[in-house]
Order: sequence, then structure tokens, then C-alpha cells
Amino acid sequence: MKTQLALALAAFVLAGQASAMGVKGNAAAGKQKAVVCAACHGADGNKTLDNTYPKLAGQYPDYLLKVLKDYKSGKRNNAVMAGQVQALSEADMANLAVYFGSLPGQMGVVK
Repeated sequence: MKTQLALALAAFVLAGQASAMGVKGNAAAGKQKAVVCAACHGADGNKTLDNTYPKLAGQYPDYLLKVLKDYKSGKRNNAVMAGQVQALSEADMANLAVYFGSLPGQMGVVK
């Protein structure tokens, strides 16, 4: 039973790592594009304007890419983010996702 649990846990961890590595992007290019993101999400992706904006640092790149695509398509609705992503290309979004995913995240409580 313990062996099965250990194998299941290992598979879960490896699947998360494989998923995080699935986005192909350029972190340096993402850092350049992220300058405008700092106004709400902080320069390091951890400090937010007033604790109502999500921390981006350390998030899985595939998750960040999906969220950006969802804002661009209108699947997620936020007036500020919809305006921010409209000019972003697919490569820009991948670069941002890889950049923020590469930063060390900080745990905290959103109020």
C-alpha cells in the first residue's frame, strides 16, 4: 500500500514538472515585456499593488500561458487584463509565462 502511494505521488510530481516545462519561450524577452506588468503585479511578480492582484512569480508557465490566452479570447473576463493582452502575440505570452514561472514565488495570504 505504501509503495503504491509513493508511486502515485512520484507520478503526480513528475507530471507537474513535465507540464511546467511544456511552454517554449524566452525568459529574457519575457522580462522585457513584463515591465508593464509591474504596475499591478510587482517588478518581481510577488508584490502586488494592493493585495488584490495575483502573484505571478513561481506559477507554472503552462498555467500562466493558458490564463493569458483566456483573457485574450474573452474566456476570462477582466477589463484591465483584456486590454493588456490584446497586443500580445503567442510568442509574447509564452515568453511572459516562462519569465514569471522562472522567478521564485513567495507564499502569502491574499486579503
